[in-house]
Amino acid sequence: MPSAEFIVQSTVKNTFKTNKVKSMFDCDMDVVSKHFDVSIPIEQMDWSIGLIVGASGSGKTTIAKTLFPEYELFNGFEWSDGAIVDDFGDNFSAKEITEVLSKVGFASPPDWLKPFSVLSNGQKMRAELARLILMADKPFIYDEFTSVVDRQVAKIGCAAIQKFIRKQKKQFIAVSCHYDIEEWLEPDWVYDCNTMQFDRRLLRRPEIKCEIRKASQQEWKQFMDFHYLSHEHNAAAHRYICEIEGEPVAWCSVLHFPHPKVKNMKRIHRIVVKPDYQGIGLGNRFMSEIAKKYKKEGNRVSLVTSSPSFIYGLQKSKSWVMTRKPSRVAKSQGVMAGSDSRERLTSTFEYRGHKNG
Repeated sequence: MPSAEFIVQSTVKNTFKTNKVKSMFDCDMDVVSKHFDVSIPIEQMDWSIGLIVGASGSGKTTIAKTLFPEYELFNGFEWSDGAIVDDFGDNFSAKEITEVLSKVGFASPPDWLKPFSVLSNGQKMRAELARLILMADKPFIYDEFTSVVDRQVAKIGCAAIQKFIRKQKKQFIAVSCHYDIEEWLEPDWVYDCNTMQFDRRLLRRPEIKCEIRKASQQEWKQFMDFHYLSHEHNAAAHRYICEIEGEPVAWCSVLHFPHPKVKNMKRIHRIVVKPDYQGIGLGNRFMSEIAKKYKKEGNRVSLVTSSPSFIYGLQKSKSWVMTRKPSRVAKSQGVMAGSDSRERLTSTFEYRGHKNG
């Protein structure tokens, strides 16, 4: 089992300032040392995610490097000043790269075309993990995990990332000074460097409480830069915002659809989730709640999308049915004439609901 008893020490150089500090604080020592006696009994465990957590200076990184020397210690990538998708290397196709970015919760095509340096801290964390997951050929350790990320963003990011790591059957150890990510990362085991205690974990992620309200046309400005196709928004659409702890995080709007045979057809006009809140199924849940409302009022609700994350999520949903597989809409289909949907691969879904809503 990974366990070790060891001492980390450093020699104090004899300088004017070190001697001054010794005399000021009565710490006359030639060697500074720290003793570790660590046991992380995971050899017989089937696990994907571990967490080594503790205060700064508690020895987290030292313990990780000493007990897991065969693991890859991640200290960051070199990123160019070009699009991040070009930094993943020639061994991976654009499809592979965009799929893994989407699955770690970074599902914003316009941002995939930006340099790494201009991304938000939350996006940087997810881009690094996506690249690491694709490139790593052995288990890996991520030091200073979520250290520079807003705490709410860190929690949401952990929830998205842990799902994908488990699906990929990877082994990943997060090293962090932040205890607030534990429930969201849902690690299989935790080693607390403050108490020198190891624990198996069977935690469940806290429920994410969302509030839905009506929105004004003006509020679209908060979301339009994150829509992957267009900044335009039809003023006739019914508009809704989803909030988490008072923060507007997602937008959904609905338009009447002039269907040649169905009079009560509505369609999702815009659905946008801010990048830091992607990867936890928020968009699908939000859109389904809105569609359920319209269905109860006697309407049918459809969605045309080319977003890989929405297509993947809705295909698994019990509430939505794919009515058109990914294809280009023929120009002869009158109701779609003039739409840019015909220029790209899209799928059509219709909300049907199910017995649980």
